[in-house]
Amino acid sequence: MEKSKVLVVGGTGYLGKRLVKASLAEGHETYILHRAEIGVDIEKVQMLLSFKEQGAHLVSGSFTDHQSLVKAIKLVDVVICTISGVHIRSHQILLQLKLIDAIKEAGNVKRFLPSEFGTDPARMEDALEPGRVTFDDKMIPGKILPSRDSVVLLGDGNEKAIYVDEDDIAMYAIKTIDDPRTLNKTVYLRPPKNILSQREVVETWEKLIGKELQKSSIPKEQFLASLKGLEYAEQVGLIHYYHVCYEGCLTNFEIGNDAVEASELYPEIKYTMVEEYMKRYL
Repeated sequence: MEKSKVLVVGGTGYLGKRLVKASLAEGHETYILHRAEIGVDIEKVQMLLSFKEQGAHLVSGSFTDHQSLVKAIKLVDVVICTISGVHIRSHQILLQLKLIDAIKEAGNVKRFLPSEFGTDPARMEDALEPGRVTFDDKMIPGKILPSRDSVVLLGDGNEKAIYVDEDDIAMYAIKTIDDPRTLNKTVYLRPPKNILSQREVVETWEKLIGKELQKSSIPKEQFLASLKGLEYAEQVGLIHYYHVCYEGCLTNFEIGNDAVEASELYPEIKYTMVEEYMKRYL
């Protein structure tokens, strides 16, 4: 079967660069939309040139120039949007709507993967403010070094969450674009060995460092009360932890007929397990 031609929007971003790599690795003719004024960002220029050396095509376009988007989209079969979640909600939605308008005008795209790489916003109608804003924006939390002395559990630490390496997310996403089983479906990433509670993650870390951590916990009411004195941006991020760690929003539902699970569809992908991921911090 002939491989689809793929356009990645946001190809130098946190997840976008991984999607570009995965697309190239899977043999897709890969295009990266970039702004003409990117020349002021040396790191992004170097990244784009590196992708070009690996076979990617660089296409200039701008959300302020509708025809440039249409021209770029006409080159491909699949468009993947990875617009960063650090934008405020209205701005990000506006950009994606502009992209959709260009896709409609181009008329040749068989699949569009929107920037929805995270908690399913369709299941978060009751998410608390202000954090609910990024169930549309898809903010990705930063990395921190795990403690070797103590840990604070949110609640009893027994709610299950799902842990997926960023490169695995990208590979699963690229696998879906030519798969008829995923057409117009929500694709959930639930690799079974990475569905773990906070306590299980802590136990994995303790096993790696050969030491038991001192544990304490924060009750739900205390956690919510502690948000009141924080800056807005901090509240937004921490509300995500509330829904994941106190409510189990990632695992408290069954996948319906309108969705599929990636690790079942693509067992050939040897996803990174939590223990392997944490070894990088040793």
